Amino acid sequence: MKILFGFPVGLAACLALLLLTIAPIAAPTAVSAADIGRLWSELTGSGQIQKVQSLPDFVDLAAKLSPAVVNISSEQAQETKPGHPSEGEADPFHDFIQPFERFAPKHAKSLGSGFVINKSGYILTNEHVVENAKEIIVTTQSGHEYKAKLIGKDPKTDVALVKIEGAGDLPAAPLGNSDDLRVGEWVMAIGNPFGFDHSVTAGIVSAKGRFIPGNFDDFIQTDASINPGNSGGPLINLRGEVVGVNSAIYTRTGSNMGIGFAIPVNLAKEEIEQLKSTGKVVRGWLGVLIQKVTPEISESMGLQDDHGALVADVLKDGPAKTAGIQRGDVIVSFDNKPILASQELPLMVGRTPVGKSVKVKIIRNKAAKELPVTITASREEEIQKASAVQEKIPQGKETTELGLYVQDLTPQIAQELGLKDNNGVVISAVRPGSSADEAGLKKRDVILEVNRQAVKDLGAYERMMKTNGKGKTLLLLVKRDESTIFVPLKPES
Repeated sequence: MKILFGFPVGLAACLALLLLTIAPIAAPTAVSAADIGRLWSELTGSGQIQKVQSLPDFVDLAAKLSPAVVNISSEQAQETKPGHPSEGEADPFHDFIQPFERFAPKHAKSLGSGFVINKSGYILTNEHVVENAKEIIVTTQSGHEYKAKLIGKDPKTDVALVKIEGAGDLPAAPLGNSDDLRVGEWVMAIGNPFGFDHSVTAGIVSAKGRFIPGNFDDFIQTDASINPGNSGGPLINLRGEVVGVNSAIYTRTGSNMGIGFAIPVNLAKEEIEQLKSTGKVVRGWLGVLIQKVTPEISESMGLQDDHGALVADVLKDGPAKTAGIQRGDVIVSFDNKPILASQELPLMVGRTPVGKSVKVKIIRNKAAKELPVTITASREEEIQKASAVQEKIPQGKETTELGLYVQDLTPQIAQELGLKDNNGVVISAVRPGSSADEAGLKKRDVILEVNRQAVKDLGAYERMMKTNGKGKTLLLLVKRDESTIFVPLKPES
C-alpha cells in the first residue's frame, strides 16, 4: 500500500469523500492534504503519528560473537543427573525443568556449548555439560579441535570453567552486566542445538529472578529458541555483551517450548577467580533450613504479611545456632537488605564473604529482634540425609477432619526412625484426597508441634485438636528424615 503524507491512500480517499459528502452540494470545495491531516488530528486527539520501530538487526551481532562460541563434547561415564531437586522440598517442576542434556543415555557423548572469555583460552560452560567427563573436546567455529582441561566447576550454579592450550589469539566474548537487563529486552542465543553448530536464535527477556528449587540462581527467563546442545552457550544483548549462560528449559518433550533459563552472567563472573584458583566455589553459609512463608503460615503465626523466610530447622554447630536463631523464627532482613521471598536469602548468604559479621532481623512471637551473625564457609557437602525408614507402622487413630492417622511415638518406633526421644506422634497413614494428603504429609512423618506448642504424646495431640478453632488453619511442625518443616493444614469442611 502506498503512503501519502503519512496516511494510506485508501484512508485519504475515504476522508476526502466524507468531507465532500457533508459539504453543501451547491458549493463543492476542494479538500487538501492539510485538511485531511487536521481532521485526522481531531479524530485521534493527537497531532503526531507513532513511528513504527523495525526489528533489530542481528546480522552484525552474530558475525561478531559466533567466533567466540565453541562446541563442547565430552564422553560421560554415567547418566547425566536429572536436574537438582532441592533438599527437603517438593519440586513441582522436577519433571519439566531440566538441563538440556538430561535425556542422554549412559556412556553418552554429551554435546553442549561454551564461549571464550579471554585470549588465554578460558571457556565458560555448564557444569552438567562436563559432568563426569573422561575427555573434553572443544571445537571452534573454524573447525579446529582441542583437548580441554577442566579447571573448576560448581554444581550449585551449574557453572564450569575449562581451558584449551595452543589455540592462538582466540576471539573473546565481552561479559556484560546482567543486573541491567530489562524484561522485554531483545536477546540472542548462539549454540549447538542437536549438534547443529553455531545456530543463532533470538527472542526477548521474558522474566528475571526466576527460581528453580535446588539451584543457587535467580535465572533469566527467555523465549529465544534453545534446545539440547545449547547448554553453556551465551545469551547476548543488543550491545554484543554476554548477559547469561544458557542452562535449562521448561519442557514436556525434551525440546524447546518457548521457556528457557539462563544463569545471570554477574553470578558467573563472581565465581571465575575461585574456579581458577581452587577449582571450586566456597560460599557463605548460615546453617538453617528455610521454607516459604505462605499466606496460611502467616495467618497461623499471626504475622502482618507473608514476607521473609521461615526457619524450619537450625543446624547444629552453624552460625545461626551460635547467634541464637531458633526454629520458627521468620528472617525478614539480612545484612540490612529486606527478604521479600524466601529464595532470596540463600542467594544473599552465599554471596556474603566468609568471616563477615552481618545483622539478621527476625520475627519471633510477633516481635522483631536483630541478631549479629558471623558467616562461615558452607558445609553443605558434609550434611548427609539419613535414609528413609521403611518399617511398617500400625495404622493408629484417625483425625477425621484432617485425614491423618496418628499414634504414639513409642521408644521402638523412635529408634527405628533414628530419633533421640519419643516426644511427638507419628503419622501411620494419610487418607488419599484429604487435607493432609494435599498438604504433602506422609506416612512416617513425626508431628512435633501443633500451633507452636510441643506435642508430647497422642493425648496432648488430641487435646490440641479439640482446642483449635473450628475451620481454623493449623500449623504443624513435622520431622521428616533429618529435617523439620512447618506445614499449614486447613481442616476439611
